[in-house]
Amino acid sequence: MRDTAGSIAEIYSLGTGPWTMTPVTRGALGQIWKLSGNGSSWAVKELLFGCDEAQVRREADLRDSAERLGIASPRLHADRHGAHVSRLDSPSGSSWVKLYDWVDGTRADASDPDVVDWFGRTMALLHQAGEGAVETPDAWYERCPDDAEWEVVLKKVRDAGLPWSDELSGFIATSAPPLAHWVTPSQSRGLVTSHLDLQPQNVLVGPDGPVLLDWDNAGPVSAEREFARAVHVWSGGNEVDIESARRLARAYLGAGGPAVITGPESFSMLFATALNYVHVQAETAVDPAVTDAQREFAGEQAVAFLRGVPDLAAVALLVAALDI
Repeated sequence: MRDTAGSIAEIYSLGTGPWTMTPVTRGALGQIWKLSGNGSSWAVKELLFGCDEAQVRREADLRDSAERLGIASPRLHADRHGAHVSRLDSPSGSSWVKLYDWVDGTRADASDPDVVDWFGRTMALLHQAGEGAVETPDAWYERCPDDAEWEVVLKKVRDAGLPWSDELSGFIATSAPPLAHWVTPSQSRGLVTSHLDLQPQNVLVGPDGPVLLDWDNAGPVSAEREFARAVHVWSGGNEVDIESARRLARAYLGAGGPAVITGPESFSMLFATALNYVHVQAETAVDPAVTDAQREFAGEQAVAFLRGVPDLAAVALLVAALDI
């Protein structure tokens, strides 16, 4: 990607160089680069596993709607052809990229009361703006691997001789079933179009306040389930901070947020995404079609998330604390 800086600048009509590309961070689906030149900087997201152009249009539409509500987020730029995602061809292969404003800031501190208040209000605005969604949420948020699917990936991991195969086996036998019990399809009422990845790591706090990043997953979701997942993630995960959870809920409800937590079933999205993430990373860790670096990253992610899936005891504390 380093040798594509000039091509990206040309596609997005950024002017003449020289241009430099610096790697910033790697996520599950993409690599972030900093494109710099002419005294300005942009964020380039390289999509590592292909591109869904319809999904990118959904991302752009939701981001623009949120901006009109006063939610700060980096602009997703259109290229010279009006597209919000561009394909680059180079001697090393082709890739899809998106170009955003560069945002300077620090990762949000989920223990900061002001940040928690901002996040609760922001999620409420998103849910109000996205009310009335009629599309079915993606299966990633609605179902999880069944026994047969777990057995297939476990066999692949064992056959590959990966050192964490026994840990995966134990997870499948003991940790996965109690979470899978609560994973069910959403009801048609209460759906909204929203961000779907509302984690502290996707918020930067800059000179003008918090900025919400990473809108790639934007789509339909149960407001109740996204709210519940966000409460868990923002209040310490399995190390529950009850006061922080209550503060977030007060900010959300006070700003007109439509969702409430009713029980463990509210956390279906949390459980589904955790189980699906472990499964897909385990699969990618043994996938011969991806690069060595991608397999290594996936293996590290699988192990980390095997050890950090949601704890039903922590969820029970949240349910009791937010019984309002």
